[in-house]
Amino acid sequence: MKPKLSILFTLFLILFCTSSLQAQEKSFPKKGEGIELFLKRHNRVGISYQKQFIELNKTKLGKNNTLRMGVKYTLPPLQGKEAATATAKRTNYEPLFGKELASYKVTSSELKGACFYLVSGHGGPDPGAIGRIGKTELHEDEYAYDIVLRLARNLMMKGAKVHIIIQDAKDGIRNDRYLNNSKRETCMGSPIPFNQIRRLQQRSDKINSLFKQDKYAYKRAIFVHVDSRSKSRQLDVFFYHQDKNSESKQLAKTMRSTFANKYKKHQPGRGFSGTVSKRDLYVLRHTTPASLFVELGNIQNSSDQQRFIPSDNRQALANWICDGFIADYNRYKKKTQ
Repeated sequence: MKPKLSILFTLFLILFCTSSLQAQEKSFPKKGEGIELFLKRHNRVGISYQKQFIELNKTKLGKNNTLRMGVKYTLPPLQGKEAATATAKRTNYEPLFGKELASYKVTSSELKGACFYLVSGHGGPDPGAIGRIGKTELHEDEYAYDIVLRLARNLMMKGAKVHIIIQDAKDGIRNDRYLNNSKRETCMGSPIPFNQIRRLQQRSDKINSLFKQDKYAYKRAIFVHVDSRSKSRQLDVFFYHQDKNSESKQLAKTMRSTFANKYKKHQPGRGFSGTVSKRDLYVLRHTTPASLFVELGNIQNSSDQQRFIPSDNRQALANWICDGFIADYNRYKKKTQ
């Protein structure tokens, strides 16, 4: 075979295989989805895609072309710009995540159109609560920051706009059990004041300033902390919401429900006692977006310490919070449609 013909034949095979793979892409519908919403979730918008979908799945559809739960449907192949977008490597870079994890790909559009303001508690001159294991100190700000970075990366990979309010230029996502303590943290580059009220005002003002600039309908802030009680007091993750803010309260309830379901799935029989309540905290009173304040447990309690000392558990916490945000965002979209 001549070289030119060989190249053309190879290109034909690649295109044919790509088209075949796209035609075979399948997925299950979510509760409440019709064909239009189902296809939109998979980046297939328009009458042409709907007609192709019906033709491909005519034996699986219910009355009046309704989708059946538990049935896997074949998706029509992507065309034009959608195909180019789907096949392109959407690689992004966030140096705060550290050298190994700075690069990430947007793998879904689940949170496209959502904007988040993530705040890890304390930082800079204030380490927050301090727990101990033997002679090793556990500083609240370090563990909260690592979880916030993991959460930020999760949210970004699902298409969200994310502002990391408290930052450390050196400490990326770390897999150590015992995280080294530092005072390098800044409020998006500005030194964190020693005075407590000024510290809280600084991060609240930063969120409010960004809030005014961001053109998103769904904007949420989260403050991640680790509580400090007596060593004998074991606590589940619990949530505070803003007073007289229905969206903040609903977010807290959705997040609690998400955690309860996760424990039910991964540790059946354990139960989940985390609570939801309003709290007159400075940052909740002075931030504009609907906000959530999360306490991850008691840093003094040996059982609670295992919730955030292993890096896998920190990642699990980030994953579950991310899932809670996805659930709340879907609720919001359904409500506003």
